[in-house]
Order: sequence, then C-alpha cells, then structure tokens
Amino acid sequence: MSGDTAPPQVVENFFDVVRLLSDGSVVRGEESALLPAGPFPDVEWKDVVYDTTLSLKVRVYKPPVAAGEGGNKLPVLVYFHGGGYCIGAYDQPMFHSCCQRFAAELPAIVLSVQYRLAPEHRLPAAIDDGATFLSWLGDQAALGAGADPWLAESADFARTFVSGVSAGANLAHHVVVRVASGQIALGALRVVGYVLFSASFGSIERVATETDPPAGVPWTVEVSDQAWRMALPVGATRDHPLANPFGPDSPCLEPMALPPALVVAPEIDVLCGHVLRYAARLQEMGKAVELAEFQGQKHGFSVLEWGDANLELIRILKRFVQQVE
Repeated sequence: MSGDTAPPQVVENFFDVVRLLSDGSVVRGEESALLPAGPFPDVEWKDVVYDTTLSLKVRVYKPPVAAGEGGNKLPVLVYFHGGGYCIGAYDQPMFHSCCQRFAAELPAIVLSVQYRLAPEHRLPAAIDDGATFLSWLGDQAALGAGADPWLAESADFARTFVSGVSAGANLAHHVVVRVASGQIALGALRVVGYVLFSASFGSIERVATETDPPAGVPWTVEVSDQAWRMALPVGATRDHPLANPFGPDSPCLEPMALPPALVVAPEIDVLCGHVLRYAARLQEMGKAVELAEFQGQKHGFSVLEWGDANLELIRILKRFVQQVE
C-alpha cells in the first residue's frame, strides 16, 4: 500500500484569482485584469502605516487646494475598497483613481484604508482593522499639530465621513455601528455621515433581485454566495450579523444614534434588493437616509468607469458632504 497522500484539491476558485485548497491553504494570482485603472486626477498622495503590528497602511490623498477655500480645513472621507472581502487592495489602480477624484472634486482629505482579506483572514478581521483605523484617526485628531503633517494642516476631524464600495460598504456600515454603540473611542474625531456605494449585504432569504436577476449583472448570485462562504466564519450562513444587518442575531439599530447615511443603489445589481431594504428599514426607524438610485448602472459602477452617472454621483456626494454638519 502506497504511503503517498493525495494533493490538496481546490475547494473554492474565485475568479481564477483566489483559490482556497482543501488543506486550508490559499493560492493568489494576478488581479489586474479584474480591476482596470481609471483616469488619474492631479492629487497628491502618500502611504502611512496605521497599524504597526500588522503593517497595515492608509493612503492619504490631498487635493491641490489642501487647506480648502478661504483657508478652512477640509472634510475627511474614509474609504474602504471592494472585492467581496476576498480580493482588492487600497492601492489598486481603479480604487486609487476613484479616491483621487473624490479628493479633487469634493474637495476632501481622502483616506483609503488597507485591511486584511479572506479567506486567509476571515471576518471579523476586516471589521476589526476598520475599527483600529478609526481609533488611529481619533488619536491623530487628538495630537493636533503633532499629527501627520498633511492631516494636521488640512483635515477637519470634526467632519469625518465613512464610506466604502461593495464589501467596503458593508465594512463601513459595521464600523459606523461600532462607533454608534460606543465600541470605538473617537476622542476629538466626529463621524458625521456615512456613504455606501453598491453595498454588499446578504441573507438566507433571497431578495427579488437575486431570484430574478437583472440582465447583464457582473456580480452574480453565485459569485456573491461564494464570496460570503470564503469571507464569513467557517460554517456561518448569510444570516450572520456581518452579512445580514437585520438577521436574527444582528444588533438592533433602532436605538443607535447613527449619523446620516447616503445609500447608492445601482439598478443592474443582484444585491440591489438588499440595498433598497437597508435604506427602507433605516427610514422606518426614523434615521436620516438619502437613497440615490442609478438606473442602468451596474454593481460597483462608482469605480469601474467615469461617465455621466459618475458625474451625477459626484454631485450627489458633494452635496451630501456639504450639507451634513
């Protein structure tokens, strides 16, 4: 009888980029074909380490008029990239160009946050990283002139917004909930609003856009389910609190003092039903929610291309940031 053991088998193959093997190991490939670059506006940027233990970085974007009009400091937009919690990176070209555009158009100090990915680091690792980052940013606010020079010079920490796209929007929601429930000490930092672009939520019960998907969806039900299998704790269902904000074990949002939300819902998205439900449930609770629906647009359109819809999105985002105090 041979003593040879069978080689590990591929359990999950995510876009031929991330392969989870039966022995628990992960093989990663090149993501550039999945995440094309966009235009790069003229915005300065630099990387800063916010978690020395895990060597996690934040990319800081400073627009040309760094101190804002009339010498006033600029609002701060925290941004979490997408990728189903399994792929993507804060420094990839399409997220990089999107953050440069946000910084230039709002204008704002934009902070694109690196976080750990699944399946090597299953949830709540990414949420924990987001919380660590906000704590770091609160420490920066407390330092005043001793903070990172770009932040000390230009950031209005009292006007901080938390945002993200797809899985990054899910992350943004959970970080804001931790802030609202008092789990993150912010000090002089004030989160005054949050923005969810094409948010990734789930549930065991299918929404209409999952049972009858719009034609031409780039992020299918099968891909969404696979991402949740790879990102959630082993054995967890899509009703886990980190997937379903209204699941049986999810924290009750009604008593929480959530900041105003801007929820962006593209039509051609199997997750649109979850996004619309999220906005409707918050509105039923009396929360301040602005819903921006984009007909004819696909999941993640905010970073995939720059057309008329993106220009309108910038206008809506700019108005939201300016009106929230």
